[in-house]
Amino acid sequence: MPTTSESDRLKNFSVEVPSWTDALPVCKNSGVGYSTNQIYRKDGHRLEEHPFEETSFHSGSLDSNTFLYGVFDGHDGIQAAEFAVQGLAAELLLGQLSGKFRDQEIKEVLSQAFLTVEKNFLESLDDKVAQRTSLLLETEGLSLSEQYETYPDVVEQLNSLNNQLSCGTTAVVALVTGNKLYVANVGDSRALLCKTDKYGVHKVVQLSVDHDLGNEDEILRLFNLGLKFEKGQSCRLGNQENTRCLGNYLVKRNYTEFEELNSAQEEPIIAEPELQGGIDLDDSCSFLLLLSDGLYKSLEEATGTNQVNKDIIQMVVSEFRVQSTVNGVAQTVVDKVVRKHHDMYMSCDSLGQSRRDDITLLVRNFNFPMPCAGGRDVPTDTNTSSSGLTNSLPAPPTEIPAYVDFKEFYENFEKAKKNGSLPSSLKNY
Repeated sequence: MPTTSESDRLKNFSVEVPSWTDALPVCKNSGVGYSTNQIYRKDGHRLEEHPFEETSFHSGSLDSNTFLYGVFDGHDGIQAAEFAVQGLAAELLLGQLSGKFRDQEIKEVLSQAFLTVEKNFLESLDDKVAQRTSLLLETEGLSLSEQYETYPDVVEQLNSLNNQLSCGTTAVVALVTGNKLYVANVGDSRALLCKTDKYGVHKVVQLSVDHDLGNEDEILRLFNLGLKFEKGQSCRLGNQENTRCLGNYLVKRNYTEFEELNSAQEEPIIAEPELQGGIDLDDSCSFLLLLSDGLYKSLEEATGTNQVNKDIIQMVVSEFRVQSTVNGVAQTVVDKVVRKHHDMYMSCDSLGQSRRDDITLLVRNFNFPMPCAGGRDVPTDTNTSSSGLTNSLPAPPTEIPAYVDFKEFYENFEKAKKNGSLPSSLKNY
């Protein structure tokens, strides 16, 4: 069973807590698809390794055409990802961009937003940090085996705190303002822009940077801090694989506790984002994708492709032609990648520890035609700006007329009840 039903998906999510961001208008030209992680079993039963740790955002400010889109891939919990969603929205959609028109000004606001959210999240962990410090003092000087033997409860509490302090998230964020696009990211979630030329040829542009050991610039940055890694080296950086992220107090403030990082001259894992933009949203810009690494890595594993970005763009293009909503486009692409990955592993003789990570795909349609949508997802109505963004809060839904009018039935029922002509089976009603 390669895909999940809605109920299967929802049961793996933590209870949604109301947020101030719920009052923000949702961009009607965007949609999200997702799938929870899975460990493969020969009997086909679903088995998740952990609760869903990803979240996304596709809303805008209440009084302008500035919209924010984001995908956040958490690890060791979803708390950092949820904190980042609310924090970045607060830092970018409450007037901070007012009067900012130059690309450099807007990029500075974006960069500062990431750093502020990082600072606030790490400060929110102060109580847990104090508890950890106190517990470490109790076990100071003891070997690990001695700690387990003498203070098993303390060790258990330390392990729990270490897990909570390891909570972090990637972030890929797209900001649309003034008919321009800006992208900022930390980690390995991606932003892909599909551009279509006058001959109808689709081209993909990756607007994000993968922050991992496949990135030569990141290897050089780490080298300058005193760390030596090889490109493509399979190595965990403390308790994660990314060279940049939001959160993860343990690997940032306590990097000297990890053998592969303890020779660094300063914190090697950072929250400073890579920035792209402003990109003019002209007629050649068809749609934007924000996706967690679970999507493109699953497709690479399933097909062996060496052009995964192009393959994903082609899948989205195909779904635009047959789906009626952008949500439908996003979810169907996710489901197809999940099926490919599932079927590939289920055909193996030995599954071993085969698994798939969480997946999130956010699609923002700029002007790609959707023939099956009846115009609903194409930005052509009078309530949108030239970039197709809703400029005001959505209008309340109109009343939907009933399919059948039961008025005459109830009138006749009451008449029959009064004159005693109701069938005996209905007299108790």
